Amino acid sequence: DPVEDAIDQVGKALAEGSGVLRQVGHDAIFAMHAIKAFRFLPESATPERVAGVCKLIRSFTPWRDVEPDEQVQPPDFSDQAAASKYILKEASDAIDRFVGFGQGFAGHMLTFGQSLVELAAMGDVEWAESCRTAFRKYVTVTRMGPQPGDRRIKDHEMSELRPDDTEYWQKRGDKSLGIGHVFKYPYAYYDLLARANDENLAKEFDAKAWHLF
Repeated sequence: DPVEDAIDQVGKALAEGSGVLRQVGHDAIFAMHAIKAFRFLPESATPERVAGVCKLIRSFTPWRDVEPDEQVQPPDFSDQAAASKYILKEASDAIDRFVGFGQGFAGHMLTFGQSLVELAAMGDVEWAESCRTAFRKYVTVTRMGPQPGDRRIKDHEMSELRPDDTEYWQKRGDKSLGIGHVFKYPYAYYDLLARANDENLAKEFDAKAWHLF
């Protein structure tokens, strides 16, 4: 039988790590998607799945868990437009900062930040806000830019195609899924754009989005 308190279990597992930046925010990312899935499909919340998700969330270890810069103060995650604009701007700046070093920082700015906005939008404001300090730490680390010894990564080739174009997926073909980033990055990107509803910001980001996609 489905676990009746599945969502509470997942949310509490996430909140246990409050204040600690864990592997670029994957604890929050997976928690949000699991909570959303269990809400849409309550019958999918089997004891094994719920236990597995909670175990996964708790398994993420601290990563670059620095003190957050006091100037890093994101809007309330329940303020969907303001928070989404903030996250998109930080991700856009990160793209410029990490040219030649891969775009994992920009991509996870989108996925980590978006997971908190969507959690709050689903009514789980307390769980979203429990990740505020961790997100501030991630923004702080990202603003530092590449560090000595960081691995250089070849940039993507410039392209006008985006994930909302059929041709993008046709040309992408059978390339690696990148641990699901090929889906998670666009999901977060387009969701944040819709919530931000800022045409100028959308144009600014789209001009450089080929770095990410």
